[in-house]
Amino acid sequence: MRWGDWTSGKREAPEPLEGNVVATILVGVLTWGVLFVAQVPFYGWYADHGHEWWIWTCLAGSVCGLPGLWYVRRRDAAIRAARTTEPDDGPAAD
Repeated sequence: MRWGDWTSGKREAPEPLEGNVVATILVGVLTWGVLFVAQVPFYGWYADHGHEWWIWTCLAGSVCGLPGLWYVRRRDAAIRAARTTEPDDGPAAD
C-alpha cells in the first residue's frame, strides 16, 4: 500500500477509542513515581555506570504526567456536564 493511499482519503479513519482516560493517566503517573522511588536508593550504582538519566526519566514522567492528569479530569468533568445540560432532541410532546 502506498503512502498516498493512507493520506488521500481513500481509507476511513477509525472511531476514536473512548475509555477511562483518567485511570489510564493515573496508572502511568503512579508507575513512573514508583519506578523513581524504587531507583533512588541505587543512585550511586546508576551514576557509576552512567545510567542516572534513568532515575531522572522516571521523575520527569511522573511530574509531567500531573498536568495531564489535571487536564483529563477537567475534560472528563466538562464532558459529563455537557451531557447533563444538553436539551432533549426527542419528539415534542403535544
